[in-house]
Amino acid sequence: MDTRIEVRPVLRRRSSAWSLPEVRWAALATGLFGLGALVHLAGGSSWWSWLLYLACYAAGGWEPGLAGLKALRDKTLDVDLLMVVAAIGAAAIGQVFDGALLIVIFATSGALEVVATQRTEDSVRGLLDIAPETATRLTESGAEEQVETAVLDVGDVLMVRPGERIGGDGVVIDGASEVDQAHITGEPLPADKKPGDEVFAGTVNGTGTLRVRVTRPAADTVIARMAAMVAEASASKARTQLFIEKVEQRYSVGMVAATVALLVIPLLFGDDLRSALLRAMTFMIVASPCALVLSTMPPLLASIANAGRHGVLVKSAVVLEKLATVTHVAFDKTGTLTHGTPRLTAVRPVDGALSEADLLGLAAAAENPSEHPLGRAVVAAAREAGIPVRPATEFIAIPGQGVRARVGGDTVDVGRSGDTAVLVRVNGVPAGALTFTDHTRTEAADAVGRLRAQIGTEPILLTGDNPRAAMHLAADTGIVDVRAGLLPEDKLTAVREHQDRGARVMLVGDGINDAPAMAAAHVAVAMGRSGSDLALETADAVITRDDLATVPAMLALARRARRVIAANLVIAATFIVVLVMWDLLGHLPLPLGVAGHEGSTILVGLNGLRLLRSRAWPAS
Repeated sequence: MDTRIEVRPVLRRRSSAWSLPEVRWAALATGLFGLGALVHLAGGSSWWSWLLYLACYAAGGWEPGLAGLKALRDKTLDVDLLMVVAAIGAAAIGQVFDGALLIVIFATSGALEVVATQRTEDSVRGLLDIAPETATRLTESGAEEQVETAVLDVGDVLMVRPGERIGGDGVVIDGASEVDQAHITGEPLPADKKPGDEVFAGTVNGTGTLRVRVTRPAADTVIARMAAMVAEASASKARTQLFIEKVEQRYSVGMVAATVALLVIPLLFGDDLRSALLRAMTFMIVASPCALVLSTMPPLLASIANAGRHGVLVKSAVVLEKLATVTHVAFDKTGTLTHGTPRLTAVRPVDGALSEADLLGLAAAAENPSEHPLGRAVVAAAREAGIPVRPATEFIAIPGQGVRARVGGDTVDVGRSGDTAVLVRVNGVPAGALTFTDHTRTEAADAVGRLRAQIGTEPILLTGDNPRAAMHLAADTGIVDVRAGLLPEDKLTAVREHQDRGARVMLVGDGINDAPAMAAAHVAVAMGRSGSDLALETADAVITRDDLATVPAMLALARRARRVIAANLVIAATFIVVLVMWDLLGHLPLPLGVAGHEGSTILVGLNGLRLLRSRAWPAS
């Protein structure tokens, strides 16, 4: 399959759920069902309630019925068609309420699936908006021209001014600057760029001017490939079905065959049509998988609601079922296990030069006009310490080196001396150093340990950050399997390699660079407050309170829901077998059959709803 995506100007526009016909039909069917029930309960005319229920049939049943007929033409028996037939059969013997309820359930579930698919497609299209629509290209004579980034080709030279987004993947041939490429690599700090360094389309240039030679055509940029990988992984990811759906074909065929036999065979032996039809329809009602469906849905939906109260948004019942089968957990670093922003951790003056407060005050004054993340961290630390930030003059930002400013009568230079440290000079003389770190979340180590105990495998760290920062975090959290310096496609490859060996990987991330791997993972979890739009849409579950402790709790709840489902299936299957055998071997009165069928449905539903209780959420 060709997954190349044409890169062209794209308007970021989210499709409304109401623009989808499946949603409108499902809403109409639900409304008609509710009106019919109200008329019935209020003692109104049975004709009105029947009319409303039949209108519900038409609104919610025509589309799955048509799809089922098309599938039948391809020699496939769709469970939706079976439910429409069962609903019609229920109406034929006077049980129109049961039939309308079946229609509403299946119409609503189909609409939710379509909404989820549409939102993912919107997010993939929006990913391309990161790259600018136009770029400044230099001609052979050195003149500048504005061109669409879609027409850029290998060898073109771009002029990238401060604050602009880079128009294409390429190599710096002149100039120096710092570039924010967090969307691509996940690095929390801008990366210094000089001639010979690689840059990516859609990343933001800092304070310097760069000339960049394009090395990839527009359709092959890292951003375009990320969009293609998300789309491909989402499309090729097998649709995980609930347990009952996995046997729907055999069950459906057997149920239809038995119903037809119960209708035809008695007629061949001289039974009257009404009696044969009544027995066949009774069989279809009691054999209907309503109780089996409700064996799975109430526990899953109750667990979803419980998780929501504790800061976890699980997007569907299928997701919760997948969570119960996770065998491996992989984490992103920046914004997931860490807070994603640098903080000043130490102020170290040169012996006898300045006090810590004086050194921090001078550095904060010089950095105050700067928009660099390290500069903001210095100013924030000074203000937290109650140190006044004095005004600075003659401010200069030196691309790739740092800043210089006059503070009072002194010239203060603050420059990078490593990935996590800066050197402060006063009047050209070293005065001290400031060190920074991206703080590890306080709950990260405990969450990693609980997950290791739950699933019995070592968690994995997948990060685009440098190996030194990755190993420092791994030491803080107890992770031993560390993969650093990864591009988005490398994270995707790592996830697929594990899953090709039979693992079911849960990936916890927050950035755009995590999205391709999240789309391919067995189940993906996004950090809500720090997560990008694409990560949030690609994820199957979202941690809305940014608390990693909820991840192991969510897995434990999913596993408990799976155990409740198993118990429910035994109850539902027992009722179905008893009622079916009664109908086949004896004479099961229709009211008793309906009561048994509805009773089993209510029983498994109440059992599943136990997971709504607060104590069902595992304690930390």
